[in-house]
Amino acid sequence: MTDSANETNARGHRVITGFSNPLVKRIRSLRDKKHRRREGLFLAEGLRILTEAREVGALPDMLFYARGGLDHPLAVELEAAIGDAGGEIIETTPDILTKLSGKDNAQTLIGVYRDRLVPLAEIDRDTAGIWIVAQALRDPGNLGTILRTGDAVGAGGLILIDDCTDPFGVEAVRASMGAIFTQTIVQARWDEFGPWLRRGSGQLVGTSLQTDHDYQGVAYDAPVFLLVGNESQGLPADYQAACDLLVKMPMMGRADSLNAAVATAVMAYEILNQRRARSR
Repeated sequence: MTDSANETNARGHRVITGFSNPLVKRIRSLRDKKHRRREGLFLAEGLRILTEAREVGALPDMLFYARGGLDHPLAVELEAAIGDAGGEIIETTPDILTKLSGKDNAQTLIGVYRDRLVPLAEIDRDTAGIWIVAQALRDPGNLGTILRTGDAVGAGGLILIDDCTDPFGVEAVRASMGAIFTQTIVQARWDEFGPWLRRGSGQLVGTSLQTDHDYQGVAYDAPVFLLVGNESQGLPADYQAACDLLVKMPMMGRADSLNAAVATAVMAYEILNQRRARSR
């Protein structure tokens, strides 16, 4: 087959089979942060994640699939929804899907989505009892896992402070398991976030070894903004000083800290459990 602009398959979808196709090159470039920012686009892979996105009203501008990728009933529903919304569906080869995703065992479906950043000023803090705030988070796996935790506990979203890893990078999107589409995502500077927070209700809670408050021995007041620090350095001293409450989790072994994503999950569920207990 060739890459004629007019070539379509039996389903009426455009067919691309050449690595040198300009669209392939453009979409492959979305693996780089600077191109994602320039285009305002990112990639998500796999029927499960794309279906979860559709269920919350998020559809890709473009869908790439290999032969057989649209055989599942959920894929057929996704195909119809994209068509109704005016999106483009493109049949390609497994090798090109691998090139687009950068993963050897690429999924049979890759969606190209508009980024989902929301300005801080547009956040309605009272829509959720928990918000997660991450400062200088570096690991995309941790970021994606924190998004997934946020979804699980009903958090309003994730506010990224300072220079965090890109939430729309392929690794973070994979680790989120679809939560990239259910959680509000904000990027802000610390000197922007602090004044915004103090203009309304909200308890800023951080974790630190420099406190006597056990994380289960204090009361959390909604909305709670759970502040998570950098994986290796934790929260800077001035960020800790700005918190309304600092807590620590007991470390009974030789380790002096938990993985950032694990610590976030432990804290988020304690906050959630307190809220559930009050509602009984």
